[in-house]
Amino acid sequence: MTGPATTTDSRPAPRWRVLVVFAATVLLWLFLYQVVPPGAEYDRLTHAARAVLTTALVVPLVVVARRLLDRRPWAGLGLPSLRAGGRRLLLGMACWLVPAAVGFALCLGVGWVEISLRASAMDALRTAALLVVLVLLYEALPEELVFRGYLQRSLATVLPAWQAVLGQAGLFTLFGFLVGAATSLDRLPIFFLFALLLGGFRVATGDIWAGIGFHLAFQTVAQLFLGAGAAFEVTGRGVLEIVVLGVLPFSLGWMAVERLYRDRLDWQAREPDPPSRGEGREPVSAR
Repeated sequence: MTGPATTTDSRPAPRWRVLVVFAATVLLWLFLYQVVPPGAEYDRLTHAARAVLTTALVVPLVVVARRLLDRRPWAGLGLPSLRAGGRRLLLGMACWLVPAAVGFALCLGVGWVEISLRASAMDALRTAALLVVLVLLYEALPEELVFRGYLQRSLATVLPAWQAVLGQAGLFTLFGFLVGAATSLDRLPIFFLFALLLGGFRVATGDIWAGIGFHLAFQTVAQLFLGAGAAFEVTGRGVLEIVVLGVLPFSLGWMAVERLYRDRLDWQAREPDPPSRGEGREPVSAR
């Protein structure tokens, strides 16, 4: 006589799956720097090539990891269709853009910052539109898919939500250091706080669309005003970075998300990880 089936899990342990995908991500970003090396000066074509290659390589990496290592459906990663997640994408963008606009008004009104166009207004608009696409493909989508999608999800199946958020934030900061994006001591805390905030968005909303929107708005505006190919000349860069790009959007953006999703925000929760249909079930004999 047989009793109820038990579930056996032949997959690698979550920590090994996280380590494999994290290592592959770091190697992929380093590989891109070798395939499309930076020139002496900023080049839009190089930026575009890296952006397209990054998404073209990262998405298959996560798909393969999800199928071969996790043996679970794509749905668990928190990236539903744009039709389903579009509102949260816009919410994430608004959570950065509205406080940043207040910061711009404050800094310009008080005289802490001065901003002037490097070219025409039409050129600035074209640059902004191009940067939206490049940032989406090079940073916002691939980084959110790996860190708040795959890695945070994997950690959250065995750890409380708050520990999963801390874990992916630590990995994101290490990633920034290893690939050369956060080599100075003052940038490492920014990477960590940014990842904490985006991890919190994932816990609050249940997917990564709000994080993609916030990430997209932040990086687009930062590169538009302060990047190597910026369309504006800025005096008072330090104040702009702290007040407009950091303090106001990070704090007010999180306050808005926390208030909107207060009822479902649970820092102790773990994400379910049910087996695939028919996987690993063995009957248990009953005597």
